[in-house]
Amino acid sequence: MAARWMFPEGHPHARYVPLLLALTFLSGLVDAVSFLGLGRVFVANMTGNVVFLGFALAGAAQLSAVAALAALAGFVAGAVAGGALRREEEPSRVVVPLASAQALLLAAALTGQAAGWGRYAVLVPLACGMGLQNALVHRLGVPDLTTTVMTRTLTGLAVDRPGPATLRRGLSVVTLAAGAFTGGVLHARLGAEGALTAALALLLAVVLTARRHADGTAGGPGRPVTT
Repeated sequence: MAARWMFPEGHPHARYVPLLLALTFLSGLVDAVSFLGLGRVFVANMTGNVVFLGFALAGAAQLSAVAALAALAGFVAGAVAGGALRREEEPSRVVVPLASAQALLLAAALTGQAAGWGRYAVLVPLACGMGLQNALVHRLGVPDLTTTVMTRTLTGLAVDRPGPATLRRGLSVVTLAAGAFTGGVLHARLGAEGALTAALALLLAVVLTARRHADGTAGGPGRPVTT
């Protein structure tokens, strides 16, 4: 139903709209954990890390150039892997493997946090997982649902005439903010470990839902949503 409202003109991967919104929420949640718990660094918002890197190199207090570089490197590594996996495959066929790999990386980060292995044992797997997520989103190519980047989304809201894209963009911005708010609350009350546990539960739900989608379209690529 949400896909029909947001893509009345149809899109081959519109059925993944709820999953992409869930991943948008996840981005806000894990960025809250990384920023609040791992020392002023992001794992999803790489624009912020590039800026933080510049600030850190300029000598800004409480910012680490090494942490920003580690997050950037992990993210790029995940994106490269996500782009290379079954490159010639129909994009919907890589949703389950990429989301599953991201869940494993999130589980590794949670393990590192629970075991007290240190900042980078948590930061790098989280950033790598978000790189996988962005590769998946890029391959699906669903307009206005990038799950992490809001600059162009907000620009589109301000510049373009109201229409279905307005709903997609507005939901994307609100969902990311809701994820960040939830992550902040969970971090304050349960710590990084509790917030990461919630993030992992959400991502596993995404994987299971994506698997059901895959089972339902096993005979061929997904068809566009139509009215």
